[in-house]
Amino acid sequence: MELSRADVEAALEAYRSTEPLYTVESEAVETMPDAFRSGEYGRRDAQWVVRWYGRRYLGDEPADMDRSRREDAFEGADFEAVRDAISTAVEADRGAYGAAIDALTTLPGVDLPVASAFLAFVHPNRFVVVGPDEWAVVRELTGLEGTYPDPPSIDEYDEYLAACDELAERCEIDPWEVYMLVWRRRTEHAEP
Repeated sequence: MELSRADVEAALEAYRSTEPLYTVESEAVETMPDAFRSGEYGRRDAQWVVRWYGRRYLGDEPADMDRSRREDAFEGADFEAVRDAISTAVEADRGAYGAAIDALTTLPGVDLPVASAFLAFVHPNRFVVVGPDEWAVVRELTGLEGTYPDPPSIDEYDEYLAACDELAERCEIDPWEVYMLVWRRRTEHAEP
């Protein structure tokens, strides 16, 4: 599916003006990468990422998502293990991020989709959050094939990221804006 520049701009503006979490997300995109790199963050900052992943649905989570179980599990995580996993994520780049996914997914309550949220808040200029809805929209807009693998493997996430790169280049937007575009299109599909 082709998107015009006007379609992309309209979706980004709609995201900025209507998504209730936009203000806190934009602040997180600005502050979290530096905080995670410097180690100047606390347990609540890490918990925020896990909470954000489920709460961005604003009560309309997919039926199979047990947000509170995930959040409760992560809340009990050893904070040193959390710091070690985030440190590994800080070192990740697009060519080699498997170690970061492995480290993050050893934490309680973290699967690859939540690990992708950590990567997106550590490196918003490199990674895009994945989930069933995001996968479906990216598949609709790009050459990504297949239905959402629940959860995706690292190789499948890599295919998703490549499709997101294609979308970013075609639309002349950055990875965080790809997420905003995709989430907004997801919301539009859900609206009656």
